[in-house]
Amino acid sequence: MFANLTDKFQRIFKKIKNKGKLNENDIKNCLHEIRIALLEADVNYKVVKEFIDSLRDKILQEKISESLSPAQQIIKIVNEEITLTLGSKQNDLNVNPSPPTIIMLAGLQGTGKTTTAVKLANYFRKKGHLPLLIATDIYRPAAIEQLQVLGEKTNLPVFSMGKKESALNIVKAALKYSSQKNNDVLIIDTAGRLHIDDKLMNELEEIDENIPLQEKLLVVDAMAGQDAVNSAKVFCDKIKISGIILTKLDGDTRGGVALSLKKVLGVPIKFIGIGEKIENFEPFRPERMASRILGMGDVLTLIEKVETAYSKDELKKLDRKMRNHNFDLNDFYLQLKKMKNIGSVDQIMDMVPGFNHLKNRIDVTKLGEREGELKKIEAIISSMTIEERENPSIINGSRKKRISRGSGTQLSDINRLLKQFYQIKEMFKKKPKLKNFSFN
Repeated sequence: MFANLTDKFQRIFKKIKNKGKLNENDIKNCLHEIRIALLEADVNYKVVKEFIDSLRDKILQEKISESLSPAQQIIKIVNEEITLTLGSKQNDLNVNPSPPTIIMLAGLQGTGKTTTAVKLANYFRKKGHLPLLIATDIYRPAAIEQLQVLGEKTNLPVFSMGKKESALNIVKAALKYSSQKNNDVLIIDTAGRLHIDDKLMNELEEIDENIPLQEKLLVVDAMAGQDAVNSAKVFCDKIKISGIILTKLDGDTRGGVALSLKKVLGVPIKFIGIGEKIENFEPFRPERMASRILGMGDVLTLIEKVETAYSKDELKKLDRKMRNHNFDLNDFYLQLKKMKNIGSVDQIMDMVPGFNHLKNRIDVTKLGEREGELKKIEAIISSMTIEERENPSIINGSRKKRISRGSGTQLSDINRLLKQFYQIKEMFKKKPKLKNFSFN
């Protein structure tokens, strides 16, 4: 995500990095290039103007031109300014001290609202709550069925009453039902429209006026550009949205919506969706996102994801293998399976400082993402001898032919797997970041 903007920032900083001191013209050119980069990223023009004005004032106050390390000072100020633009600090959800906590999700069709409802329910479940999903979209064909299917797949309960009752009556009935089942978090999946209309808003206002909501969260598609910001403003004006969930952020190479929402609406982004899987959902942390936008990584989020996928013993064992350069094909396959729970290789490299620029050079951005690809890798490795798995360098042409026959794959598949294995092994040899994880 934000790949285009990250690349532009890194090019801008590279120009000033080797300069001992910056004159006024250097600073002026730097600010101009940052402004163009933000506008090309589809950031709201008023936000860009405010951003550049504030940046200029801070650079002058810090007397950057007289600094011993001007590039570092500017990067620090830009990082702080992006963090401020994104919202300064993490905004947690309001949880009712006297359950249930009731959350209404609103938004247009196509933003991923129903999927987001399931992801949010799963987020609460992992924290020890008993969530209940409430299906109130009585207009879109198969909307209720979609939520029911997703609920069944993820083992999350869904309350529905078909399409004959009003959304408000469904929510009232769900409240009574939840008290019997001890559900302490209720998530209302409301109807969306292709565009904003009175019927949609009236339904949301009716629920808002009659149900004690703790949160009114607007689901926004990060890839929709400034149209998403404009429609979000209408929702905020009508029903006083308390927070935003930004979906499809993994597909947003520009970043304009994320950088515009808080400043334009005055409403915090509370969660982000970064993939289709139920686990691809996390709280929005402005300071970490700013770091990723500038290509500085996000080690804290990576550590949190790793700790959910690995036990301490597994981490220690992997770290020892990396340090001693004993990482073999058995380990390679095991890590691919683990990485499915952490994110794609592309997402992981975004979070490791210094790895972002390697993505274009290493052909692993889709490694292990598809179930079929993982099964193919398993078949190839299973067709190898123990000696070949532990020492892949002995795999010559004749061995490849035998492995190909045994696994039912092509020689090109085996060559590609070995190439990917050596690339990842070399990557970790140069930067063994696992030593930073606090499991010792």
